Amino acid sequence: MKTNSLKDSHIQLSHGSGGIQSQILITELFYNYLKGSIVGIGEDAGIGEIKNKMAVSTDGYTISPLFFSGGDIGKLAVCGSCNDVAMMGAKAKYLTASFMIEEGFLIKDLEQILKSFGNTLKECGVKLISGDTKVLPKGTLDKIFITTTAFGEVLYPNLSAFKIPEDTAILLSGDIGDHGAIIYSTREGINLQSNLQSDCALLYPMLEPLFKSNIKIYALRDATRGGIASVLNEWANTSNIGITIEESKLPIKDEVKGICELLGFEAYNLANEGMCVLSVAKEDAQKALEILHKTQKGKNAQMIGYTHNHHPKSVILQTDYGSKRFLEYPSGELLPRIC
Repeated sequence: MKTNSLKDSHIQLSHGSGGIQSQILITELFYNYLKGSIVGIGEDAGIGEIKNKMAVSTDGYTISPLFFSGGDIGKLAVCGSCNDVAMMGAKAKYLTASFMIEEGFLIKDLEQILKSFGNTLKECGVKLISGDTKVLPKGTLDKIFITTTAFGEVLYPNLSAFKIPEDTAILLSGDIGDHGAIIYSTREGINLQSNLQSDCALLYPMLEPLFKSNIKIYALRDATRGGIASVLNEWANTSNIGITIEESKLPIKDEVKGICELLGFEAYNLANEGMCVLSVAKEDAQKALEILHKTQKGKNAQMIGYTHNHHPKSVILQTDYGSKRFLEYPSGELLPRIC
């Protein structure tokens, strides 16, 4: 059914009233782009089944701008929660979603977001098991917020940020800082004149070959807000270990380096939405890299450092100049509304 049967070009409060306008919005817009990925259409709750242990993650998405090179809030909302359960060794199976929409929001923008949301659901084979839509008066929120919860079946158990031993290898699955750099440049109107895009993507397809191998993985973490600096410091603190990384090994695009130099950022503090940090057994590091390099998202994977028992609860950065310094937790609000 075509969405042009909607009489309004903007979201009205009546679209959230539960009446006929709500039904038109849901059936002609939401169902149109999410068909084939919805469980329990028209019921108060969806019914699903997961046979093994389950990983669950909820997150809210409030990114500004809503549309950016490489994605939008719709794609981000699916990838973000699905990636979170993947970090616990789980394959996402079901998703719930809550759309909070501001009165006056353009229906054509909502249509684009739902198209992206639905396409990403189809890409990962995840079913929308429950959803909700609310319309709030103009000025009570900024355009649109989406909250998603992913339910995943655990296929590689016992991953934990609290159980990382010393003498493990620290790997990155890909380039760092792409998402933070493109969001900031788009927000500030900086013309990069490049092909730089957000790395927003689903991570499970890249990780599945690792889960099916005999590689010992201790922990995974997608480096979103706070970047890899936040992840590494969290691991050092929760597992009471020291971590050393080599600056020369960090995979960073030239465009990202340029933005960091221009604005005084450090790439390891920038958000990512399609890469993760891995702690694996040192003897398995090379094999893990070989597997990652065969995947689309892992082709630039690098081993960047290792864990040890020196300086527990600290992250040490070996710089390109041969010196060493502590890599601290990011402080302050570097980039608000980043994801």
